[in-house]
Amino acid sequence: MSAGGFTYAESGVDIDAGERAVTLMRTAVERTRRPEVVGGLGGFAGLFALDTARYRRPLLASSTDGVGTKIALARQLDRHDTVGIDLVAMVVDDLVACGAEPLFLQDYVACGKVVPERIAAIVTGIAAGCEQAGAALVGGETAEHGDLMDADEYDLAATAVGVVEADAVLGPERVRDGDAVVAMAASGFHSNGYSLVRRVVSAAGLDLTGTPAGLDRPLGEVLLEPTRVYARDCLALVGELGVEGVHAFAHITGGGLAGNTARVVPGGLTAVLDRGTWALPAAVSLLEEHGVPRAESERAFNCGVGMVAVVDAAVADRAVGLLTDRGVPAWVAGTVGTGEPATGHTGARLVGSYR
Repeated sequence: MSAGGFTYAESGVDIDAGERAVTLMRTAVERTRRPEVVGGLGGFAGLFALDTARYRRPLLASSTDGVGTKIALARQLDRHDTVGIDLVAMVVDDLVACGAEPLFLQDYVACGKVVPERIAAIVTGIAAGCEQAGAALVGGETAEHGDLMDADEYDLAATAVGVVEADAVLGPERVRDGDAVVAMAASGFHSNGYSLVRRVVSAAGLDLTGTPAGLDRPLGEVLLEPTRVYARDCLALVGELGVEGVHAFAHITGGGLAGNTARVVPGGLTAVLDRGTWALPAAVSLLEEHGVPRAESERAFNCGVGMVAVVDAAVADRAVGLLTDRGVPAWVAGTVGTGEPATGHTGARLVGSYR
């Protein structure tokens, strides 16, 4: 106890450090501002003026997610500037799966101790992800929980809100027999499967600072590669081809490619995805060499595909070209038909061998 009595800082909550963190992150947050944002940082709530005149019948869409145990890897490598991008991608790429444009996002950072520079790095990453998605970062919360978490521990969560016309919602109701499945390349493991990744790395004694055979940079850098943000690219695809051309998107997260693609395939149809249309990423092959069975890889990891679009077959080549021109490697990976799904993945199955 200090000479003047008990203080909040001595109890584990440093208000001054929190205020310094806000000062450090302010410029990055301001870069995410959209014209609809009312006010700035510091209010009790984020305000966003939705221009309803732009829409015939707008539906608001919302999504909440976190980063998961990839954060443990960031802590291990003491690099905190990219997990914020992962956080945004996990949220906005779920939103865009129904065709919604991400409008704004709010984050929640819980930590054992507020280190202003570390919090600023995290939120600067969140702001960078919001810029990539075209969403405003309208506020958030940094909570110091010294009684619950160690000083270097933290966790992240966020909620985003988007908007879509009621008659333009994408999903299984639009998917038809004969549609093509267009795959969009992942940037890495994204933000799923890291409990398994870290267990294998530890059990195999892999050096995160070393560069294993088959990789072109240190393993730690490969594993921390931020999640690709597909939101603007998916919206551009719908803007060009319309809902007559683009029928559904599936964000490939926990559950893998077959499991998530199945979520947008209606009963009676099956998406058949040909592994031979792409190569298994070298980092996934490395984990398989150290004990992860192929079936488990395809359930836990995206295996190189971070998002798929189910499109009318007549526009599949145009879709691939549009995405490629925007810097997103894409290809036709399969088709939707009446074949039998694989056991455990009703509505989607993988066939063939990776290139």
